Amino acid sequence: MALVTFIELKAGTGKIQPTNLTAQAKVFTVESGALIVQLDSYGSADREIPSKQSQTLQFGEEAAHQLYRILKDTYKFQD
Repeated sequence: MALVTFIELKAGTGKIQPTNLTAQAKVFTVESGALIVQLDSYGSADREIPSKQSQTLQFGEEAAHQLYRILKDTYKFQD
């Protein structure tokens, strides 16, 4: 599990991963009153324990806004 504090857009190439999986998102408030968006990914059907929680990423407002800008610019999302 990790709290993402900064997202840097990096130029480069990549390849699509061969494994498909399911993810869930949830939103909660911490003691300070800040909202956190959490993404949990779950193992693919091919894993030893299918559907077991695999990764957790948490985003505070600043990192979430950085991700939003990257997604908006990449996919030309409209507000």
